[in-house]
Amino acid sequence: MSGSEPQATAPVPEAQGAAPADLDDGWPVAAPSAAGLDPEILAGLVPQFTAWTDANLHAVLIARHGRLAYERYFTGPDQRWGQDLGVVSYASGMAHDLRSMSKSITSLLAGIGRERSWLPDLDTPVLSLLPGCADLAGPDKRETDAAGLDRAAITIRHLLTMSAGLAWNEDLPYSDPRNSERLMSVAPDRARYVLEQPLLRPPGRVYGYNGGLTLLLGDLLAAGGGAALDDLAQEVLFDPLGIARPDWVRYPDGVPNCASGLRLRPRDSLKIGQMVLQGGLWQGRQVVPAGWIAESLTPQINGQELYFYGYQWWLGRSLVRKREIGWAAARGWGGQRLFLVPELDLAVLVHAGLYANPPLQPVVGGVVLRRYALEAAIAADMAGT
Repeated sequence: MSGSEPQATAPVPEAQGAAPADLDDGWPVAAPSAAGLDPEILAGLVPQFTAWTDANLHAVLIARHGRLAYERYFTGPDQRWGQDLGVVSYASGMAHDLRSMSKSITSLLAGIGRERSWLPDLDTPVLSLLPGCADLAGPDKRETDAAGLDRAAITIRHLLTMSAGLAWNEDLPYSDPRNSERLMSVAPDRARYVLEQPLLRPPGRVYGYNGGLTLLLGDLLAAGGGAALDDLAQEVLFDPLGIARPDWVRYPDGVPNCASGLRLRPRDSLKIGQMVLQGGLWQGRQVVPAGWIAESLTPQINGQELYFYGYQWWLGRSLVRKREIGWAAARGWGGQRLFLVPELDLAVLVHAGLYANPPLQPVVGGVVLRRYALEAAIAADMAGT
């Protein structure tokens, strides 16, 4: 099978109309037609991705109007943060790498932390909160830096919007010893490693993808909350959502990797998306402040390519039947995607194993979102179901 996208074949009976299993895990379930999704459109998804083996799709879950209405798992090769797992036959109870979807969840923790005063005002300089890095303040005179730029101007807000202005390169493969995330992971002081990178531009001006900024957020939250970040996350986010303690990939000293190391069961990841879609509410409980959700999903800066960027959430749009539809997304390496479509009250989770195929990562998620989830929701609305 080539890397090109095959067309959907005729739907199979199993794919039409069935509701996901009720696992008593907090998810109300419904058949697609009862939740406002056209089952005939969704029926093409399994045949297409079964035939399209290069897509290496692992899971697709769709919720509409607060109910889980579509859940399909596939078999394919996978990894646990770079460690080969072989061929995995996925099912609902199995955790999957989120990779950089972890960043969006760390942003939610920042919103909770801000409400609980674990974090100060977002315009607080980061160096004022890290005594061990205070000596990095002041104009940087290194030849590689622009004259007069000062790390003391980097604030918490700049961490959230990835606009600190520091040199950073995660475009290189992780196997390349020059990859910035790899170098940070083995540095004796990870926070210092991030903050001592050359300043290329004034903080707040330009987006620059930098997982080290998420690490700094995690460090500040742990310091302000007085506990390890994974313990704080369990108490204030996962427990309220009924999510059992997840697996975290950790740094050599045991600190959880909050930028790309979280592993969750797909239903639990979709719970987080549904909670965000509901303005921070889950089963009547305000888990994340509604104001933080709104601010996080509002464009704060121009991101990569045609995306806007909020607080560690990607903001994009799709054109379906000549209708422009905006969405927010958590995105992770390998094809991990959590799409939230407020105007359609729709949440879509995609997991894949495309770690060695970067060009195909956005294609697979885009096909699931546009061809199936958005089309199924719009078609159902037009039919009045």
